Amino acid sequence: MRVPLSWLAEYVDLLPGSTPEDVHAALVKVGLEEEAIHRFEVTGPVVVGQVLEFVEEPQSNGKTIRWCQVDVGEANGGVRGIVCGAHNFAAGDKVAVTLPGAVLPGPFPIAARKTYGHTSDGMIASGRELGLNDEHAGILVLATLGLDPEIGADAIALLGLDDAAVEVNVTPDRGYAFSIRGIAREYSHATGAVFRDPVDQVQSDAAADGFPLAISDDAPIRGNVGASVFVARTVEGVDPTRPTPPWLAARLRLAGIRSLTLPVDITNYVMLEFGQPIHGYDLDKLAGGITVRRAQPGETLETLDGAVRKLDPEDLLIADESGAIGLAGVMGGAKTEMSDTTTRVLVEAANFDPVSIARTARRQKLPSEASRRFERGVDPAVAEAAAARVVQLLEQLAGGHAVALGARIHNESAPQPIELPSGFATRLVGVDYDDAEIERTLTAIGASVVKADAGFTVTPPSWRPDLTDAATLAEEVARVGGYERIPSVIPVAPPGRGLTREQQLRRQAAWALAGSGLTEVLAMPFLTAEQNNAFGSPSGEPVPAVKLANALDARVPFLRTTLLPGLIDIAQRNLSRGLTDLAVYELGLVFRPEAGVSYGVDRLPIGNARPDDATLAALDASIPPQPRHVAGLFLGNATPKQPGHPAVATGLADALAAVRTLGAAVGVEISVRQGRHASLHPGRTAELFVATADGEASVGFAGELLPALAAELDLPRIVAVFEADLGALIAASPETLEVAPISSFPAATQDLSLVVPLAAAAGEVLAAVVEGAGELLEHAQVVDDYRGQGVPAGCKSLTFALRFRAGDRTLTASEASDAKLAGAALAGDRFGATVRE
Repeated sequence: MRVPLSWLAEYVDLLPGSTPEDVHAALVKVGLEEEAIHRFEVTGPVVVGQVLEFVEEPQSNGKTIRWCQVDVGEANGGVRGIVCGAHNFAAGDKVAVTLPGAVLPGPFPIAARKTYGHTSDGMIASGRELGLNDEHAGILVLATLGLDPEIGADAIALLGLDDAAVEVNVTPDRGYAFSIRGIAREYSHATGAVFRDPVDQVQSDAAADGFPLAISDDAPIRGNVGASVFVARTVEGVDPTRPTPPWLAARLRLAGIRSLTLPVDITNYVMLEFGQPIHGYDLDKLAGGITVRRAQPGETLETLDGAVRKLDPEDLLIADESGAIGLAGVMGGAKTEMSDTTTRVLVEAANFDPVSIARTARRQKLPSEASRRFERGVDPAVAEAAAARVVQLLEQLAGGHAVALGARIHNESAPQPIELPSGFATRLVGVDYDDAEIERTLTAIGASVVKADAGFTVTPPSWRPDLTDAATLAEEVARVGGYERIPSVIPVAPPGRGLTREQQLRRQAAWALAGSGLTEVLAMPFLTAEQNNAFGSPSGEPVPAVKLANALDARVPFLRTTLLPGLIDIAQRNLSRGLTDLAVYELGLVFRPEAGVSYGVDRLPIGNARPDDATLAALDASIPPQPRHVAGLFLGNATPKQPGHPAVATGLADALAAVRTLGAAVGVEISVRQGRHASLHPGRTAELFVATADGEASVGFAGELLPALAAELDLPRIVAVFEADLGALIAASPETLEVAPISSFPAATQDLSLVVPLAAAAGEVLAAVVEGAGELLEHAQVVDDYRGQGVPAGCKSLTFALRFRAGDRTLTASEASDAKLAGAALAGDRFGATVRE
């Protein structure tokens, strides 16, 4: 909201010497956010001059210029010669003259300069050149504005170009501040200056009637009828060709609204002044009376911007007997638009349901000054005064006169009283407010305050629909009383609290992955059904997923059941920017609804009271299970190429290494077995298991993307990934971790090569070797997988590096060999393994 200071000063006395910055500071004190300061970019000298005479001189370029003699007053140098290319003035006209030294918007400095064979000692300005309007047909002739000032007078002050406006951000709950009236009241709260309500300064004639008006809303939203107030007044004898007075045009310009025609400017002016959107109809173009109704299927409307809009049955319309003539609260229709021939104006001031207007404005992609105000709530009690103010200005400025034809409907219920207990504001805010201050503050914001035994009974003013309970009243007491009085006290954490065990393990997991070289990322939790199915289920079959009722992006309306598509999107973005070596991970929630279960609630509990246990249980049941997963992605090189060392590409081994790091961080051992996944390479996919009280549980998978899928996604051929259920890993972690002591005895290392069938999984063979070798085996690892000469067809040779150690003695070579052969024997029993010589 932009607020011209001269306009603000009409309704509240600005502190002496106040600058726009001072006004901003005062408004910030009562919770408004400062945005910017706006001024006309004109500096003097700009004076009133009178054209004494001129000579028209045709030029070789086909243009005819006027060499003018302009009297700018003795104090400004008397008569000056000025070259002008415009032709819309005559000798004797008074004009705005910019003298050398002036600066116009652009910036465009004015200086005496030689042009067309003359030295032009200044410039005769147009309204556009002064920044007053967008008119560029010719120079600004002051008589057309109804002005006859003295020669040499300051034109900047005359045209209102010395004014400035402060801009503040209006939050959705404070729609009353979308007006000069509201901002003046807030400045009064901040400074103590006396507020003069513009509503009280409007003298309304007796209510007009006789105009056919009806509200017919058979499709209310949330039970609210689309229109609760509608006031219509009629003015005849309007001269729409009269110029808009400079003071009014300047204020509109500073407020960010273009000056169009006088009747339209007046309706915009009153909207800014009172916060009540106003619409004017050419009464002679109306067919019968007005009906407020919902749109009919297939109905269309041409709005004032020239667009023909297809209407939705939920859109609220203004209609006459010929059909729709306006989108209620958003924009009028072209059919009944006021024009240069309009002499009879029907003035509309109404109050529409905020939700209905907001939905229409968004559906039609048509935000407007009117819809912005209705969305936030317009004072229903101001409509009649605003209509009367428009009638008053049409009479004063446009030569019209009010007639008795009009109508009035007022179905708005009065605000409901609120009980404010004694001491409530003090307890909530932490500042000692006495009863006198509370009563004085609430009365100042316009509320009716009645003292009761237990506190106050407060009836909010009609312009404050945001005041709904004791907490919002206490907030007003704190806001007007001064936020600086609220103490800043840091609460002391109770002893014995800290991170839970689960939180500690989650952090350890994140730190471990980051410490091993991965970068943590955060992806959006929205996916397509295809992405959920491809990665959320090893089989690739459709998986249950939560679809959002109002998705931010209609292309991705489902909540994720897996983290991998988000990592793939991040990889694609990084690759497009030339980052070809990636190792990233994410910890986050996934959403796993149960098939056939409906989720969601019809109504949320009120936010100013703690819900009871039953309500909390119902809320918990209304959301799907949300396990916390961890996933990683690797592509490019793990080690870059360097002198004497070739590049080492990432692959499945890096994903498995990250999985083992993850397991160590949370204190569980993750077993790796051959697995299958619809989106992963069938020969390079592992399923991850952890031991549980009931045996084993699958907690995730690791592998490399199918090469065809990687190509389809514009990724390199080898992309390694893993995803695990972090919650399940933490649940499998023991409450206390057993740490093995470091032995002082040396280790014995041996290798074991076994020939096994090709179908035997290396991980399962390794598990058999470990089990058979017994307690002396400290560490075992697969170090080679050979297939070729010397190995029978249909077989492969697996080599294991084994490390043996005893805690109480030095092992002999024979003890280590016996343990190794025992492991080989068990592998032979299970897989037909033989020791390779």
